[in-house]
Amino acid sequence: MRVRSVCLAMVMGLVGCGRGTRDGRVHITYWEKWTGFEADAMQRVVDRFNASQTGITVHFMSISGIGRKLLMATAGGNPPDVAGIWSSSLPTYAEHGALVGLDEYCRRAGIGAEDYVPIVWRICQYEGRTWGLPSTPGSTALIWNKEMFRRAGLDPERPPRTIEELDEYAARLTRYDERSNLVHLGFLPTEPGWWNFAWIYYFGGQVWDGTNRILYDTPAGLAMFRWIASYTERYGLNALQQFSAGFGNFASPQNAFLAGKVAMVLQGVWMHNFIEKYAPGLEWGAAPFPAVDGVDPPVVYTEADVLVIPRGAKHADAAFEFIRFVQRPEVMEELCLGQLKASPLRRVSAGFFARHPHPYLGVFYQTMWSRRAFSTPALPIHDEVVREVNIAVDLVRLGQVSPEAAVQQVQRRAQRALDRLLRQRARRREGVGRLSCESSEVGQR
Repeated sequence: MRVRSVCLAMVMGLVGCGRGTRDGRVHITYWEKWTGFEADAMQRVVDRFNASQTGITVHFMSISGIGRKLLMATAGGNPPDVAGIWSSSLPTYAEHGALVGLDEYCRRAGIGAEDYVPIVWRICQYEGRTWGLPSTPGSTALIWNKEMFRRAGLDPERPPRTIEELDEYAARLTRYDERSNLVHLGFLPTEPGWWNFAWIYYFGGQVWDGTNRILYDTPAGLAMFRWIASYTERYGLNALQQFSAGFGNFASPQNAFLAGKVAMVLQGVWMHNFIEKYAPGLEWGAAPFPAVDGVDPPVVYTEADVLVIPRGAKHADAAFEFIRFVQRPEVMEELCLGQLKASPLRRVSAGFFARHPHPYLGVFYQTMWSRRAFSTPALPIHDEVVREVNIAVDLVRLGQVSPEAAVQQVQRRAQRALDRLLRQRARRREGVGRLSCESSEVGQR
């Protein structure tokens, strides 16, 4: 208990309580997870906001481990006024009452679904309410090494368009040395393995039905696990383990793709930044990642960074004024250009694309509009689902369980977590109902 109290006190100290207001301005604190050039880009936006008016000053703070610290500060009743979180965390915060709803703020500001790429607006919703507004989106695509395509006799401008073609390309791109050791692979589903849960979408399925059932025990779920198992069966577990032991950190020249060890990967819009830093001169391409039935319309995994107002924020109105400022087209474009990402807005200026250095920005922006674009499911138990899928993927990859057994394991454990969430919701709603009745009775007396 003492350790927790000390940590909480440290977090509260970060908020900057008791800032002086002798200048007549409302001073608000903004916590953000970004560092490096991404933090610098937002600092420029903060500076622009502070200079644009005389009533509010935003104090920007780059916070490591923001998820845990934000929850602690909110629970302690002393959160920042604005926080930047990953959209995948939004359902959990909203479910536990840790955020201020933004619907009324958006209504008064004239902000709505018509302003955003549809998938980005959906990302900001939970249980029919708006809990955040976007800063920068991050969609994904197939990234491939054109020189490796050329050496394998493949057209470097023609990426695979179905899962079957992806597997065929992978086989042609794979090379061995004279001792039959793998030199490089065409593709590996678990490299880097960040989004194992999402493969089900590329096989025509989804994680859950949106109400009360997990959907891994479906043909799509089984196809996904059989596909992952097929790579171990094709190349051999020992060979893959020995080969992947040479992969370095993602943000390094030893990154499996940047080092030319893997020819194709599923990655995000940010990959351009790492290529420029660690593998300048690499000839690469980006296109929709193939689904089992093709790329028209594309299946696109999309997330976003979102700005929220934590429950208990002392200056919620001022906080929203800053969030609203970030949504201005010219400001949003400045931020997204500074972070080398696409825009979440429905309308983007021609100048934005003309000035942007990302050679495939159009691919990432346009595919976000796909009706098959998807994001992390709006489930507060999503972390549990991800954990169970990752465990099952490892077991299948290692040949320790069959795809059929893996599907049933994920289904059973993830469904148990969802059932628990639904029971908790029912109890909370029942409690609210009883409280409302009691309040009504007291009023009648």
